[in-house]
Amino acid sequence: MSSKFLEELSDDYEKLLETEIGYDVVIYAGEESDIKEIHAHSNILCIRSRYFRTAFSNEWAEKKDGKFIFKKPNISPHLFNIILRFIYSGNIELKNLQGPDILKLLIAVDELDIQRLVSHIQEYLIKHQTEFLHQNPSGILETVYQHETFTYLWDFYLEKICEKPKILFNSDTFINLKAPLLELLLKRNNLNMDEIEIWEGLLKWSFAQQNIENYDPTNLSNDDIIKIKRSLHRFIPLIGFYNIEPTDFFYKVYNYKDILPQDLMHDLLEFHIIPNVKPKTNVPQPRKSNFGSTLIQPNHIPLFASWIDKNDSLYYDNKNVPYDFKLLYHSGRDGFDAASFHKNCDNKGATIWVAKIQGTTQLVGGYNPLDWNGNGVWKTTRDSFLFNFTDGNNISTAKLGYVKNPGWAVYCANNQGPHMGGFLCHGNNDWRNCDVSANYYPNIGIPNISDIPSFTVKVYEVFQVIKK
Repeated sequence: MSSKFLEELSDDYEKLLETEIGYDVVIYAGEESDIKEIHAHSNILCIRSRYFRTAFSNEWAEKKDGKFIFKKPNISPHLFNIILRFIYSGNIELKNLQGPDILKLLIAVDELDIQRLVSHIQEYLIKHQTEFLHQNPSGILETVYQHETFTYLWDFYLEKICEKPKILFNSDTFINLKAPLLELLLKRNNLNMDEIEIWEGLLKWSFAQQNIENYDPTNLSNDDIIKIKRSLHRFIPLIGFYNIEPTDFFYKVYNYKDILPQDLMHDLLEFHIIPNVKPKTNVPQPRKSNFGSTLIQPNHIPLFASWIDKNDSLYYDNKNVPYDFKLLYHSGRDGFDAASFHKNCDNKGATIWVAKIQGTTQLVGGYNPLDWNGNGVWKTTRDSFLFNFTDGNNISTAKLGYVKNPGWAVYCANNQGPHMGGFLCHGNNDWRNCDVSANYYPNIGIPNISDIPSFTVKVYEVFQVIKK
């Protein structure tokens, strides 16, 4: 019969640390006015830390009067005491530490090669200190990036930045970001930010690197232009210029034509001015959110789920959404033709589709709780709806309209894309809303034929709605 008294053993070892009986290690932690002499035992340090094991076995630690001498000016006395308490007793308490100190502690235990704590502290930061990222996002990313063992933290923070990139791009410290890390971010296909905003952020960063305060392209000297061109050279292939709206291109990209490659500017002008011209260079794929969309953001999802269940718009949040949204169709990837729409979306059950009207930030779309298969068939439901975001980047601009005439809710035809009530995609990117009198769905501001005979969309997507 064996008995375990681990708690008592832990307490005894902690008392040994406090009483310093038989210590043979002297550690000077901290620097300048915050230096403290700490005493420890080499045998315990050897067993619990590979760093100390290597130091004692190679005898590169200084020795004086029979005691090992260590100087650790980069670790504060307070943090070193926390580390020693863990080494001796296996106990550690992090809840009284702020984010910056926890990160310093993580760096210290990584240096001392205490791998169990490296993993534990990363997990604690991810679970309890997510808002810490907002305080100095570029500095934290740089720190985590420089430590190969911080893999959990790196993956988490990188995904956090990609999900909400304005945390970084709008911060005062963004301009301090090192070029390799910025390049790594711009290569991410899930950086959830409009391409024009990425371009503006890159310009801000580049001007700051060259200490140029005036962003006006008409006032740049020849030397300034040369410096900025060199600074931007590695990043230009990472920007999806072809995915920028014509108005933004003219006012926010074309104005900087002197700092962009001439052949690129020629191709972009041709692409925007001449109809049906395809890009001549390798074009980066449109960036996608974590669920594959180039149109909607994570905060749209709980809104859609709330509407599907006919609840208040704020009924769900990202943590309790009862549906998965699987991207079935993307017009930029699959083509605008009706055949591609039906190939990807027929026999998939409930779907929600979203379209971005060309030359605007307006998103329109609808929910079909049935399916899209069939030819020349009206389908009946009381649960379908149309929606309209006058600004797709701002969910507070949403308008919603549930079907008024259930017998004319959804129409399926092989030569059409989505068709709900009098609103349809007829053929290749020919959209029209014939429901002028709002007989089928309420008038929620979707352009109708009394405003404009038809319109085109930049892209549209269809998602399968799957109950969890």
